[in-house]
Amino acid sequence: MGKNIVVLQKAIYSFSHLLIVITFFVELSWSSSRIPANFIFGDSLVDAGNNNYIASLSKADFAPNGIDFGKPTGRFTNAKTIVDILGQEIGLSGFTPPYLAPTTNGAAILRGVNYASGGAGIFNYTGKIFGGRINLDAQLDNFANTRQAIISAIGEDAAINLFRNALFSIAIGSNDFINNYLTPVISKVEQHLVSPQSFVAAMISRFRTQLMRLKKMGAKIIIVANVGPIGCIPYQRDVNPCAENQCVALPNQLAQLFNAQLRSVVQQLNTNLDGSKFIYADVYHIVDDIMRNYASYGFENSNSACCHSAGRFGGLIPCGPTSKICEDRSKYVFWDPFHPTDAANFVIAMRLMHGRTTDIWPINISQLLIN
Repeated sequence: MGKNIVVLQKAIYSFSHLLIVITFFVELSWSSSRIPANFIFGDSLVDAGNNNYIASLSKADFAPNGIDFGKPTGRFTNAKTIVDILGQEIGLSGFTPPYLAPTTNGAAILRGVNYASGGAGIFNYTGKIFGGRINLDAQLDNFANTRQAIISAIGEDAAINLFRNALFSIAIGSNDFINNYLTPVISKVEQHLVSPQSFVAAMISRFRTQLMRLKKMGAKIIIVANVGPIGCIPYQRDVNPCAENQCVALPNQLAQLFNAQLRSVVQQLNTNLDGSKFIYADVYHIVDDIMRNYASYGFENSNSACCHSAGRFGGLIPCGPTSKICEDRSKYVFWDPFHPTDAANFVIAMRLMHGRTTDIWPINISQLLIN
């Protein structure tokens, strides 16, 4: 009897495995996109709900977050993130699921996984004020687990082909400044001892190693977003009082210092690594342009949080159930003290899809689809 149960269990496993393989190849043949999967790494700008499943102060699984999504999902905005919108634009079905969601298994992982986590940084100690968060090294560990699961499900050759054609996106680095270097009371770094140049150099060195690790695990098409104008977010405007139409200088200077070196890294990686394509997404330039010319994009407010509680710009308290909400979210660039609205995310995504080399370099995502 026991032997029969073992045989039955093996048969059920084999049948389940066969269903996963069949589902993958059927969906691949039906897909409207030449990109079969989307793997996402980063922080709260692209978190799709991973922090819902960990003990963390950095959460967005409560109203009014998601108010235009239909419900709170763990996304730090009123509806969709940039990567949600890009996934739709490139023809992927549904939204890329968070790694920690119980349903992210089986055939679901063959279409991509979102590993991003609110509060995460390039450095492991970044964001420790939040308690739990999944920093980039841990996100890469999680991808390694997914990679092995995919190899087990469809075989090594098919998995290598999947990774070769999949899109890998990374949006991280803001927290290493906002919740690390710029907050020395909770940081391991004291600004008077560590110069901006030294801190950024350490960031770049660590990030380059992390990008190389991802490449070695099979990623071929890697979009690397730079750090946006963090000195312009409502939080920075309120904790560093300034004139209404001015951003805070130091955070933006740090971001620009990092971005210049990151672009050089991307250029070097493209020169030295055969078979891989690193793409530099200049989010700083795009967001800066949106804020400078906000009216031309249909916005009416470019410096205050739509979801606000305290502060001249609504930047002192995170968005929560007791917050007030602007009447028309589509007219605001910022949803909360730190993150863009769905409307701003849409503009950013479209610029990454179709923009010039000043937006995304060396090619945009729509060009990537036809190459």
